[in-house]
Amino acid sequence: MEGKTQHGYLLIADISGYTSYVAKTELEHAHEVLTELLELILGHLTPTLTLSKLEGDAVFVYGSESRLTRGETLLELIESTYVAFKDRVEAVRRRTTCTCNACRAIPTLDLKFIAHHGDYIAQKVAGIHELAGSDVNLVHRLCKNHVGEATGWRAYALFTERSLEHMGVRPEGMHVQAESYEHLGEVNTHSLDLQSRYKALTEARRVLITPEEADAVFTQDYLAPPPIVWDWLNDPHKRLKWERLHIRPALRPGGRTAPGASNHCVHGKNVSRVDTILDWKPFEYFTVEQKGAGGRYVVIETFRLAPTPGGTRLRRYSKFQRMPMPTPRPLMRPIGKFLTRLFKVDQDYVEMARLIAEDNPSSAQAQQTQ
Repeated sequence: MEGKTQHGYLLIADISGYTSYVAKTELEHAHEVLTELLELILGHLTPTLTLSKLEGDAVFVYGSESRLTRGETLLELIESTYVAFKDRVEAVRRRTTCTCNACRAIPTLDLKFIAHHGDYIAQKVAGIHELAGSDVNLVHRLCKNHVGEATGWRAYALFTERSLEHMGVRPEGMHVQAESYEHLGEVNTHSLDLQSRYKALTEARRVLITPEEADAVFTQDYLAPPPIVWDWLNDPHKRLKWERLHIRPALRPGGRTAPGASNHCVHGKNVSRVDTILDWKPFEYFTVEQKGAGGRYVVIETFRLAPTPGGTRLRRYSKFQRMPMPTPRPLMRPIGKFLTRLFKVDQDYVEMARLIAEDNPSSAQAQQTQ
């Protein structure tokens, strides 16, 4: 693909406050802290996105449109990376017994993201791979913006108007602001306060079907990391490839997927159901309430994703809440399992594993050689 114009997402994760942090602390300790935090950021953003290069205290990654067909995954990647970053900063602060300035000043560090969608060319210069193009220049220029001055935020995710259009989501409560740059003109931006999101995500009510509560448990391994599997589970276009349903988003409170969001799913002429999200924590788990037959059939399912050496292990925990006809609780489990086999639900997830392996041949090959 070198030398050919590509289209996709460009993302910079920039550690805020690092210049001041280094200036006031011991260099060796500061370098160790930076290395740990950059490795954490890389671990969350790749391999879903591709690393272009490390830029001091920032990470520059990108992803083609074909790789990231469900644009909302980018927003979820940013938020999950920020949660991990804040958790790690707090954990380092709690566990350290060192009294040096570098260790004491760790809480002054924060993280911001700059996201754009546009064109780029991958080129190789002196053995180094680089991205080039006006949109690459723009996403870097956007690192110098006025969001912090206007809002007082230290941690935020800034999206260009074009990136939100391609993502297909528009969360509520974003700060809208125009930035202007020489030779590039005016750029409309929409920013999300990540510290508020961190608080909301960590305080959110958890709804989980545990292994002990489940009437049925299904396990499947996939040759891809959790964000890729998450994308296949939730992208309506990808679900059409492995699940025999036609899916139409019905409700998106706050302009995005979150608890309370719902999908209308149709299987054939006479079978339909409404799926409502009860809990949503990318890329770890989500819980869905499925209602069919006009609400006379209800199943609650928790999908849990865990990284493995070869990819991801998915566990689906199903609890059958209601049947079309009055059913004693002791009979729920055998009847629910019978219906699962009848509609060949498990086979859909096996088919998804095959499609993921085809879509990620390098991961499949690496697994075979282990």
